[in-house]
Amino acid sequence: MVGIKTVGVIGAGQMGSGIAHVCALGGYDVMLHDVSADRIATGLSLIEKNMARQVSRGIIEPAAMEAGMARIKPAGELQVIGTTDLAIEAATEDEEVKKSIFKALTPYLSDTTILASNTSSISITRLASVSDRPERFIGLHFMNPVPLMKLVEIIRGIATDAVTYEAAVNFARSLGKTTANAEDFPAFIVNRILVPMINEAIYTLYEGVGTVDAIDTALKLGANHPMGPLELGDFIGLDTVLSIMNVLHEGLADSKYRPCPLLVKYVEAGWLGRKTGRGFYDYRGDMPVPTR
Repeated sequence: MVGIKTVGVIGAGQMGSGIAHVCALGGYDVMLHDVSADRIATGLSLIEKNMARQVSRGIIEPAAMEAGMARIKPAGELQVIGTTDLAIEAATEDEEVKKSIFKALTPYLSDTTILASNTSSISITRLASVSDRPERFIGLHFMNPVPLMKLVEIIRGIATDAVTYEAAVNFARSLGKTTANAEDFPAFIVNRILVPMINEAIYTLYEGVGTVDAIDTALKLGANHPMGPLELGDFIGLDTVLSIMNVLHEGLADSKYRPCPLLVKYVEAGWLGRKTGRGFYDYRGDMPVPTR
């Protein structure tokens, strides 16, 4: 495993807590960091809740949960992450935010630390350029929800060396994940295909071709999708969907990736999906209700 025993996770939200969760169950000692102690505490509570659900479903044993929770430690200061063997950034999908994290972390890194980003769309080469080790920098794109989804996209930047790539693949596989190599192009593989589909569904709603319920029902029953595209957009977060569409539109300069104006309006309204209580569905009642 090229010496990976400790993992630092930057960001204790849904993705970061999920990554910490699977790393701890995989036997790694985990340091979990966020901008405030409250956010770290919320992340730890989410991990405990999700592990308890796995226990109740017989997926893991109670002893595995107890050992896993014991392996996760809060890291109030970012510099603590620099002592780990692998530091994974899982902050918001904003290039400047991610770059600022890597710039701030770089002075505290040990000589052997591997840096990784969980970005779902942003260039690994550009993110690596602000660190002191582009050859030891890689994309590890976990899918959401991390404990359930089997795939990890592995993305090499232009300077990523072979040793780092092999270490990343072996690490992901040690967590029970399947890996897919993606080249460093906007949105990689999964989101290059998935997010434009969601954007097209929003255009279909915007143009009055179908209602929210009709569009989601059509894709669930007509294409055998487990979740309709508008429901899926709400689950991902409409701000994240918009961010990825902007990366695609700017990076590939093709009008087919233009974000739907209705998507922009929902984000401007703060209707970001499940996490804010409203998106293409209103989640504030007992059952989700379409908002259009």
